[in-house]
Amino acid sequence: MFISSAFAQTAPAAAGGGDMMSSLGSMLPLVLMFVVLYFVMIRPQMKRQKEARAMIEALAKGDEVATAGGVLGKITSLNDQYLGLEIANGVEIKIQRSAVVQVLPKGAVKQ
Repeated sequence: MFISSAFAQTAPAAAGGGDMMSSLGSMLPLVLMFVVLYFVMIRPQMKRQKEARAMIEALAKGDEVATAGGVLGKITSLNDQYLGLEIANGVEIKIQRSAVVQVLPKGAVKQ
């Protein structure tokens, strides 16, 4: 009396290629989002990493550098993983090569 009868509807017959096109159309925004993400975020980050790796490999004695901790100094010795950094007259510290974030122009560090 209070509940009406429910009738099942028959599903329309699937059109030949219409189903494939609709699934492809629903995937298109997702694929487009990944393409935009690649060009906006991933590619520039890879470029920065490549430039940083090239800068660290090109370090030489006498270069003036800034470290990740903010220490400025002149490179006095080089090793595969470490380098000697003179931060004041007669004061030398050992740091990892990866701690160098910037090569400064000559004469930037006053001692």
